[in-house]
Amino acid sequence: MTEAVSTQIQLVRRPQGWPVHEDFRTEKVGYGELAPGQVRVANAFLSVDPYMRGRMNDAKSYIPPFALGETMTGGAVGRVVESAADALPVGTVVLHQYGWRDLVQEDAAGFTAVPEIPGVPLSLHLGILGMTGMTGYVGLTSIAGMKPGDTVFVSGAAGAVGTAVGQIAKLLGAGRVIGSAGSPEKVRLLTEKYGYDAAFNYKDAPVREQLPRFAPEGVDVFFDNVGGDHLEAALDVMNRDGRIAVCGAISLYNSTEKTPGPDNLAKIIQQSLTVKGFTLGGYLHLREEFGARMTEWFGQGKIAYDETIVDGVERTVDAFLDMMRGRNTGKMVVRV
Repeated sequence: MTEAVSTQIQLVRRPQGWPVHEDFRTEKVGYGELAPGQVRVANAFLSVDPYMRGRMNDAKSYIPPFALGETMTGGAVGRVVESAADALPVGTVVLHQYGWRDLVQEDAAGFTAVPEIPGVPLSLHLGILGMTGMTGYVGLTSIAGMKPGDTVFVSGAAGAVGTAVGQIAKLLGAGRVIGSAGSPEKVRLLTEKYGYDAAFNYKDAPVREQLPRFAPEGVDVFFDNVGGDHLEAALDVMNRDGRIAVCGAISLYNSTEKTPGPDNLAKIIQQSLTVKGFTLGGYLHLREEFGARMTEWFGQGKIAYDETIVDGVERTVDAFLDMMRGRNTGKMVVRV
């Protein structure tokens, strides 16, 4: 066994508004020889995700904030290159949460072995086959209780979760699926590739004006990744006993001032709506169920996906900032 050097991205300053490169630094961290029970993993792909922006703030949330001066954690997939743990021999593909680094060395308990599927990029374990796809599945099934025939509206539909939600909704029998996106190209992609029945560009006109035209019979399920004006617009058109699964609020993450809430919250009462926020950590018991269904759909060729790939661990911050500004289609990953 040998010593090694890992390139890692660390948070050094709490962002004020939009993060900038100066909020981070790149460090070289040395690893000694493996201790018993440890493995060394060469990462293949790193994940950058919207929730990471919230963890950069020193604020109470469902998960502790990132610590200043420490390496950013988050999803990654790689391969064991050295092992002192029988359960994870050299060559095993693993998922972990050690985040933004090219090489990681930790106890084997911190890694989960995943199958290497011929012809399928390892990055999909971070996207449609992993937590991203599972987020869409859980939001539609356990949170919103989607039923066959429901009309489903998805905000931020061209992102990683949104592209998964639209497809899963159709596979579960949704009657009509509507999505919002931020460019004409993404709108076309939603209807031509991802099975959305209709989509619109939220930059063309206020969402509140556009959505009723695309949902003339109302919306039964709203899967919200954006918040703000999208939530307000959805409340206007929700059918009685409608369900809203609140997955994210990316429109608010970089705000430096308090943002006024929707002016139509009374709709929740008038229409007997259910509004429920969720994070995936409380639903990991559904991993096996999701995995079985997604593997079947994927094997049958019923799942499409896009990835936006940025090359090089040193460009992880670039990838994160581009993702936050909506410059990705599908899942944004860094190829180490």
